[in-house]
Amino acid sequence: MQIDHYTSYINSNPEWQLAGIFADDGISGANTRKRDEFNRMIDECLVGKIDMVITKSISRFTRNTLDCLKYIRLLKDRGIPVYFEKENLTPWIPKAK
Repeated sequence: MQIDHYTSYINSNPEWQLAGIFADDGISGANTRKRDEFNRMIDECLVGKIDMVITKSISRFTRNTLDCLKYIRLLKDRGIPVYFEKENLTPWIPKAK
């Protein structure tokens, strides 16, 4: 259901292009080491294939506060915002160019 939601959500915005769905089915969000899809998403961000991350909630991104901050800061340093839909929160928004 979430895959359908985010596919429609992203495809409904003409300024966005779906870069992929990264879902670690049945894997705990408490630790990012074994989350292959999460790590693939981060890798694709770092090589410039993704310029914004949209996720259902903070707890779906990662349940570990230190990991959450680490990855938000890492992505911020690359100019990639993370949007948490449930909380309606983007920790930072890039300045217009």
